[in-house]
Amino acid sequence: MSTTTTVPPRSTSPAPRPGPAVRPPRRRFGAWFRDTGWRHLVGLVMTAFALLPLAYVLSAALSPTGTLVASSGLFRDIGFENFQALFTDPQKPFGRWFLNTVVIGLVTSAATVFLGALAAYSFSRMRFTGRRVGLLSLLLLQMFPQMLGVVAIFLLLSEISDVVPWLGLGSQLGLIMVYLGGALGVNTYLMYGFFNTVPKTLDEAARIDGAGHFQIFFTIILRLVTPILAIVGLLTFITTTGEFMIASIVLNDPDSQTLAVGLYSFVGDNQSRTWGVFSAGAVLAALPVMALFLFLQRFIASGLVAGAVKG
Repeated sequence: MSTTTTVPPRSTSPAPRPGPAVRPPRRRFGAWFRDTGWRHLVGLVMTAFALLPLAYVLSAALSPTGTLVASSGLFRDIGFENFQALFTDPQKPFGRWFLNTVVIGLVTSAATVFLGALAAYSFSRMRFTGRRVGLLSLLLLQMFPQMLGVVAIFLLLSEISDVVPWLGLGSQLGLIMVYLGGALGVNTYLMYGFFNTVPKTLDEAARIDGAGHFQIFFTIILRLVTPILAIVGLLTFITTTGEFMIASIVLNDPDSQTLAVGLYSFVGDNQSRTWGVFSAGAVLAALPVMALFLFLQRFIASGLVAGAVKG
């Protein structure tokens, strides 16, 4: 006996069409402002607060009158006479100052990063007598600003000039050594904390494969601590290029001076203050810092995400 199963016919009625989308009710301005609107307002105010001095200096640099008073109306008159005056005065070699600043800043930054990384790796990975005392000494050195030793620096370089003239007063190498002495303390302690975040199991695995401290440091550790190296190098370059007090004491020859010291000569004389030329020089002095920041930005970003994905 066979049984048959009847399949009910499919409904040929069309599917119901979806109704119009119901939009959520619009929030009132007061509720939006209390939640997120005030943050936009604060951001706009802080942006205007940060950009106004920059716009003022740029307007003064482009003003043909050469005074800060005339720049109260921003970008009212635009000209490039101030920029031309920077390179036409034979007694004030702006191009030479610019080159000196870039060279001193790059050499100091590179030396600070390299020596600080070596010291930070030693404190982080090695155990030796005096390690704890050395770390405490680095911490104490940060409490005393370098300005407190200006007199001692001057006397020390003055005595060195009698024995080693190329390392004493008036030499750029002597100024670089002074900058290194003041920057190694804080930067070494900063990199030491970052080196401690790198797992020591990487070192142990490398030692099993026969690698020494030299190979571990240059092939493994430096690649993992790229962000802190880039930050230390950038901060050192900014500090070095904008430093005035020590540079004005060490460098007494106009041909060896930096931008911070050389630009002061445009406004240091009460009788002939050329604020427009000074502003033009300040605008050009900011270009190396901006260029280095844009160059190191990709290293910072790549270093932060380098270990995010496991291969």
